[in-house]
Amino acid sequence: MFAAPPAIEAEVFCRIPDKFRRQETSEWARVQLHGAAAPAFLEGPVFDKEGNLWVTDIPWGRLFRISPDGECEVGFEYDGQPNGMKFLEDGRILVADHHKGMVICDPQTGKWDYWFERYLLEPFLGCNDLTIAKNGDIYFTDQGQSGWHNPNGRLFRVRKGTGKLELLLDGIPSPNGLVLNKAETALYLAVTRANAIWRLPLLMDGAVVSKVGTFIQMSGGNGPDGLAIDEEDNLVVCHVGFGAVWLFSNRGEPMLRINVPEGRYTTNAAYGGPDNKTLYFTESGTGTVYMAPMPVAGRTIYSTSV
Repeated sequence: MFAAPPAIEAEVFCRIPDKFRRQETSEWARVQLHGAAAPAFLEGPVFDKEGNLWVTDIPWGRLFRISPDGECEVGFEYDGQPNGMKFLEDGRILVADHHKGMVICDPQTGKWDYWFERYLLEPFLGCNDLTIAKNGDIYFTDQGQSGWHNPNGRLFRVRKGTGKLELLLDGIPSPNGLVLNKAETALYLAVTRANAIWRLPLLMDGAVVSKVGTFIQMSGGNGPDGLAIDEEDNLVVCHVGFGAVWLFSNRGEPMLRINVPEGRYTTNAAYGGPDNKTLYFTESGTGTVYMAPMPVAGRTIYSTSV
């Protein structure tokens, strides 16, 4: 439908050091990676107030902290399967955990606790990613093993004022990354097994989701994973299984393709750098964080209290 956009190659920001790589397999890897070893499987990049980049290591329950000069250390470790995450106002980290639900990790104490572990008395399928609105509302996806064979994935929201857990949408074949547009009148949702980005209009101050539709239909790879968005509502899409990250305009037209020299598991992204015009993203299979220059600064990442 569109001509191929310009392409650039990303540079390595940090490769997880060998001392942190584990060669045995795990329960998560046996299912998610068909038994392949997962020395480190990175997702969920987010920056703290000091400019350190944090990423999750799903199969081994670790949160890595990477300094601005690329030095890596374990910042938190627990017996979970952490995926997407965001910092809270008090410095704790809200984590979408595939095994435990929504949890809060405190790097200062080394302790974690449940935030929400089930909905209507039933466990989550497997929480995946989250985003925070300006007013402090928190949206998160519950993906589990959903797909076209069993499209039972869900999208939830927790209201800032009430703390009430609301089910916004179900019947989704693998809901993954998510971001709000600048006006916060729509939510963009990566639906991995549909290989698509859905647009969810938020009506009546967000109380109603109506006329959900496909914003971008992709092809190849496994499908879209993590999303990020810039100040002009241009959308970053990490195309897992394809080995590339795409930048789409706010009309859905491809503007840029970012390739990696190794690996196909391009999973999650975050804007950073002094002018917020550098994209940092994970290639999970090789345990590498890449970076690439972007034409427009990324949107501010909001935090909240819970």
